[in-house]
Amino acid sequence: MFKRLRSDINCVFDRDPAARNTFEVLTTYPGLHAILLYRMAHALWNWRLKWFARWLSGLARWLTGIEIHPAAKIGDRFFIDHGMGVVIGETAEIGNDCTLYHGVTLGGTSWLPGKRHPTLRDGVVVGAGAKVLGPIEIGSQARIGSNAVVLKSVESDQTVVGIPGRVVNAKGDDVKRRREKMAEKIGFDAYGVSQEMSDPVEKAIYSLLDHIQGQDEKLEKMAKELARLGGEEIDMKLPKLDDAVLDPGDPEQAAHLKARQEVEAKTE
Repeated sequence: MFKRLRSDINCVFDRDPAARNTFEVLTTYPGLHAILLYRMAHALWNWRLKWFARWLSGLARWLTGIEIHPAAKIGDRFFIDHGMGVVIGETAEIGNDCTLYHGVTLGGTSWLPGKRHPTLRDGVVVGAGAKVLGPIEIGSQARIGSNAVVLKSVESDQTVVGIPGRVVNAKGDDVKRRREKMAEKIGFDAYGVSQEMSDPVEKAIYSLLDHIQGQDEKLEKMAKELARLGGEEIDMKLPKLDDAVLDPGDPEQAAHLKARQEVEAKTE
């Protein structure tokens, strides 16, 4: 018991730089209080003292703002940061070293008996306000972004964002190449979503842009070859984008406008 308590306290220091000492953690962290009361309620539930277990979990909810059903299964070194509004359902299962932030719901999507709530494997982090619903599995070391709504299982080491939740992956060298090409064409990256992640919708748009870029290059070669053979010279200069679509008062759009004007000045 004391060994598990010590590990629960230590995990707070590992994941919250605001934690200063053990006394402060023991007396002021509602996430830790909720876990300690849950472990007591869970023991009562396993001893078939279910009314007392539910009463204790209700008391914990009243004291901490965190609702954990006593039948839920939670591993070691579980950390709830801030905690207000967290809900963990009856058949939820949480592995070791998991972290939940405030407003997270591990809920069900059915009133049928049996497994109704998600399973989180080791090392999962669920961001503030996220909803993970149904008897799905979140693989080890997965990340659920803030306010995401996850209704399907997630593989290990994946990051999920959005409503409904979708997997995003680290960007590769292809993104840098695409951005350089788009800078040549229009002076800014019109569909950039993040500096670090590649969104599936962004990926689809970039695929279309790659296709258009390839067509432009082939048409330009064909026009040059026709001119060489004596045909009429074809003007391959693309029309400029209307500057009115950009707001110079917006710092980001102003930077895009400036970059585009520099590219156009070099090509003239």
